[in-house]
Amino acid sequence: MCGSILRTEGSVAPLVLRIFLAVVFFPHGAQKVLGWFGGPGLHGAISMMSGNMHIPLVLTILAIAAEFLGPIGLFVGFLTRIAAFGIGFEMVVAAVVYHSKFGFFMNWFGQKAGEGIEYHLLIIGMAVALMITGGGTWSIDRAITRKPD
Repeated sequence: MCGSILRTEGSVAPLVLRIFLAVVFFPHGAQKVLGWFGGPGLHGAISMMSGNMHIPLVLTILAIAAEFLGPIGLFVGFLTRIAAFGIGFEMVVAAVVYHSKFGFFMNWFGQKAGEGIEYHLLIIGMAVALMITGGGTWSIDRAITRKPD
């Protein structure tokens, strides 16, 4: 079971997806956990999500973990499919529950009350591709499951 979750081929494409998704998504998690990039930090993020947004505490903690630990796992290629699932699932929930009411397009010119779902769809697509392929070359997953030559 564990082997099938970690198993991956030596393709470079998942490496590219992993690195770009990690670089784009890590700042969101760092805002929530570390207070970087103008974020609220862990206490503030938990208060905002569970208090203001009425998200159950356990789901709040899972979402914050997916945003912070997921990109780290993707960057090094460790538990790639699980990290991608967490990020992808969070984006599905965000798109359906909140962002879909603002339509498809991002709010480039500040004329809408919020962001549409186009960003979310890109992240979901990248996450699904990584769930299918695994971490690819230069991943810890590949190093663990690679058969000796």
